[in-house]
Amino acid sequence: MGISALTVGPEGVKVPGLAVLQAAGVINAVDENLRRLDAYAARAAGQGAVILVSPELFATGYAPALVAGSDGEGIRGELAGIARRHGIALVGSSVDATSSARHISASLFDRQGAELTRYRKSHLFGPEEQSVFSPGDDLPELVPLHGLTVALGICYDIEFPEFARSAAQRGADALLIPTAVPATGDVGGLPPELTYNADRISTLLVPARALENGVYIAYANHTTPDFTGLSCIAGPYGTFLGLAGHEEELLFADVHQTDVVRARELNTYMTCRRPELFT
Repeated sequence: MGISALTVGPEGVKVPGLAVLQAAGVINAVDENLRRLDAYAARAAGQGAVILVSPELFATGYAPALVAGSDGEGIRGELAGIARRHGIALVGSSVDATSSARHISASLFDRQGAELTRYRKSHLFGPEEQSVFSPGDDLPELVPLHGLTVALGICYDIEFPEFARSAAQRGADALLIPTAVPATGDVGGLPPELTYNADRISTLLVPARALENGVYIAYANHTTPDFTGLSCIAGPYGTFLGLAGHEEELLFADVHQTDVVRARELNTYMTCRRPELFT
């Protein structure tokens, strides 16, 4: 059985189980951002979702140098309260500080507000992150949740094939990914086929990762103009179950562990790979 497996509402409408929030967090406006997230959690739960994934550093806004000193512990307490108040599992991102380092982290809270796991971003993007944060060195934990085995990642992580493959090989059915993908800057008037466009992370790379590993990927981004938008839910067949535009939006999808099994039977990348030859 998968997440909210084709639950039927009072009028016979199929109710979705997984929700992804696309919205831009206002920099250093924690109270405002948390109020918005609370409202979206209420809406997602009201429409039948049992998991909500929110963007990277949404509570503080994504501005590494400006938010590195934020109260991550306090924010996680508020995120736990949102999950508990609306009875929905919630993935939220915060700063995780130790005595010697600061990390960009993501936490998964269950519907009672218990923090099931916290993951520190392994791959830091560019000097803006690298100058104020340290990379995490631990693999994301595998967590059973509503019939699936899920793992967390953050933004740049999913752009490395080894990250998704490792999680899938260890047993993950779904990757829940808060992200903050900056919009591509001026490319000097060159034609699209000769330039890089960050939109392709959502539209090309994420569904490819889902296909090659037979996993669901929930990818929650900030909105334009500073970010690419295009949040998505990709299925294990490499198809979009939901794809946002560029404005604030909630995506919904039903997800089923049986589809993970079937996708891996159809596309046997996981069993046919030869790591002894290709490392």
